[in-house]
Amino acid sequence: MIDKYDDIRPDHRAILELVKPGSSVLDLGCGTGELLYILIKEKNAKAQGIEIDDNAIYKCVARGLNVFHGDIDTGLAEYKDKYFDYVILNQSLQQVKKPNVVLSEALRVGKKAIIGFPNFAHYNARLQIFLRGKTPVTSSLPYEWYDTPNLHFLSISDFIEYCHKRNIRIEKSVFIGKGKAVKIFPNWFARTGIFLISKAV
Repeated sequence: MIDKYDDIRPDHRAILELVKPGSSVLDLGCGTGELLYILIKEKNAKAQGIEIDDNAIYKCVARGLNVFHGDIDTGLAEYKDKYFDYVILNQSLQQVKKPNVVLSEALRVGKKAIIGFPNFAHYNARLQIFLRGKTPVTSSLPYEWYDTPNLHFLSISDFIEYCHKRNIRIEKSVFIGKGKAVKIFPNWFARTGIFLISKAV
């Protein structure tokens, strides 16, 4: 049996399965809007995005998406508390200047947040550092040190520890390897970590 989501990127597929139908969604750092488009099409989501890159915004608009120009590092003051069912940060947390501020704001304006990021502690990255003594380049971290948009290199274990220290509840987690789920030792074998989180009551 072929899954109807088989042609969707693994991280997008995982996020799609976390979002309930008809939900309101804010995608922070939405890029060209691929995930937004899928959420609207497959989950009938009331979705909008925030993106800083003008060219990416033009592509979103061409897709008919509701995307605003903005810098998520400056906060989300225009939105009320718990305004969205979900706030998504997929492949953008490691690129912001102030991840603590961005995460706090995401959990303020969203009832839940979905966070996805490349795992810097994947064994391939560790081996490149250990054996070559160089900044790793992998499929999930595909940039050279001089042209990477990433400002923070975190691991799955780093994020779990961060949530525990700040009383953030991890409701679900999905770990993705080479196109498939990772069930054991995700900090070693997962290329990407995706977390559904909320503020602990």
